[in-house]
Amino acid sequence: MSIPKPYLDMKERFPDLVGSYEALGDACKIAGPLDEKTIAMIKLATSMSAGLEGAAHSHTRKALQAGCTPEELEHVAMLGTPTIGFPSMMRNLSWVRDVTQKQG
Repeated sequence: MSIPKPYLDMKERFPDLVGSYEALGDACKIAGPLDEKTIAMIKLATSMSAGLEGAAHSHTRKALQAGCTPEELEHVAMLGTPTIGFPSMMRNLSWVRDVTQKQG
């Protein structure tokens, strides 16, 4: 998986800050009983519901690495429909497909 250049630049310039941020993410993962695949889908859903395109792309890639299928990730996007609406779901579905069709 490629890490975006702005993130790598930030990590190089402020290693302690980014290290702390990454440590927080790791601590959140191990704080409960969820498996990697479930965590990946929740993080994708959170990114999509917040309207964060870059994060949704990143979490789609991470979810695929965690063993999720493209169909499961499209389902994650569709599940948001009653909460965030059809147009937002379509946007999110396109973000998932941006990644899955490129890797396909």
